[in-house]
Amino acid sequence: MHDPEILLNPNELVKFLKKPASEFTRHDIVRFIEEKGIEMLNFRYVAEDGKLKTLNFVISDKAYLEIILTQGERVDGSSLFSFIESGSGDLYVIPKYRTAFVNPFTGVPTLDILCSFYNSHGEPLESDPGHILRKAHNDFKNSTGYSFKAFGELEYYVNSRRHDFFPPTDQKGYHASEPFAKFENLRSQALLMIAKTGGRTKYGHAEVGSFTRGDELFEQHEIEFLPCNVEDAADHLVVAKWILRMLAHRHEVEISFAPKITVGKAGSGMHVHAMLEKDGVNAMTRNGKLSEDARKMIAGWLDCASALTAFGNTIPTSYLRLVPHQEAPTSICWGDRNRSVLVRVPLGWQGAGNMINDANPGKTSGTSEYSHRQTVEFRSPDGSADIYLLLSGLVVAARHGLEMDNSLDIAEDLYIDVNIFNEENKDKLERLERLPASCWESAAALEGKREIFEKNGVFPAGVLTNISDRLRSYDDKNMSQKLYGDDEAIRELVIRYIHCM
Repeated sequence: MHDPEILLNPNELVKFLKKPASEFTRHDIVRFIEEKGIEMLNFRYVAEDGKLKTLNFVISDKAYLEIILTQGERVDGSSLFSFIESGSGDLYVIPKYRTAFVNPFTGVPTLDILCSFYNSHGEPLESDPGHILRKAHNDFKNSTGYSFKAFGELEYYVNSRRHDFFPPTDQKGYHASEPFAKFENLRSQALLMIAKTGGRTKYGHAEVGSFTRGDELFEQHEIEFLPCNVEDAADHLVVAKWILRMLAHRHEVEISFAPKITVGKAGSGMHVHAMLEKDGVNAMTRNGKLSEDARKMIAGWLDCASALTAFGNTIPTSYLRLVPHQEAPTSICWGDRNRSVLVRVPLGWQGAGNMINDANPGKTSGTSEYSHRQTVEFRSPDGSADIYLLLSGLVVAARHGLEMDNSLDIAEDLYIDVNIFNEENKDKLERLERLPASCWESAAALEGKREIFEKNGVFPAGVLTNISDRLRSYDDKNMSQKLYGDDEAIRELVIRYIHCM
């Protein structure tokens, strides 16, 4: 076996089994456990709070190992999901073999596997966010003929005691290096661990946000992933957040994915990039320009944008981030390279194939095809997002755009030039619809679009109702006006939601 994708893959199971994770079988898992001396097995799954849960098994009997890898185990669903009553709360958790990885933190050799939920009849739990995402993608593929690939940008703050040497420059931390970026090593550790657990990352770097407050240092970082099947993209983000929190615990610092740490400083988003693919080919460009279907997909996102905040901006402090002049969107529009629009078309590599030859005269030969790298970026979500439901919503909205008769007209009408705040765009900017300003408004937006998400049975009606009820329970209507100038109230609100999803 000389496949470089296998030889260079950091996941121990991929290297040992000499096959991609998507091809793992029960027999493969058992063989790895036996030959590698794995002593524990962890079932991991995401409940309503968005955080990984754990069920531990000591491996002492092959027959029992085969049983749990085949039949899963029972859990109390009423303790995991608020919409499940205790009288009928039993659920099954069933392992997804492709997600298996060696736990990088345990003292004894341990294998972790992510699981799906099934009801008492052995059917997928309709309200399981992971199942909703799988339904959304299957429906999308059947309806459009495309596969939906995605990846996330995971931004976070590290909070520690203040360091006296090489202090950060306020809000100038973008791509800073040690010694000015104090937690570059923690980020590098996370990148390596994410790779070993199956996540494929593009890069990591220090982000804009950096400031001190009293004896505290706040330093912002970002880890960006590579495109993959949308279901895998969700799994990778969930595991990455767990890894970062575990590393923070080991380093005795605090990591937060919260959308806002304090007013007046850069917030943390969780931008999502996506692309359409058919027969293994990126369909986002045609003849060097954004394709018609790419623009239809963008139109679908824009038409559903306010409702999508119900999945991607789920706590009151989400709406302290979505304010003007903070590289966070407030208006529903799109554009090229512009970081203030809701949907951004990042700089691509069209016509840029000679750069490497110019940088390395006489050291390269030929050029490569770069069009496969083009994506579009949805910029409103943050770390409070239910990752599975957010990606489900984006898939459904993309399908909606591809099916609408007037998608190209919507895309043309809502396109904004790169200089969004210049005089030329003033009138157009004023008539753009704004994103919700609170969880309360987000709930109303979701209710107004729920038919789109319920179409073809993707989102169960009860799930959408539960989300709307939870958003309204914050009672944050007109929150910004109520909190204006009240620094202590804002600080209390930020602390309350510092560890979201």
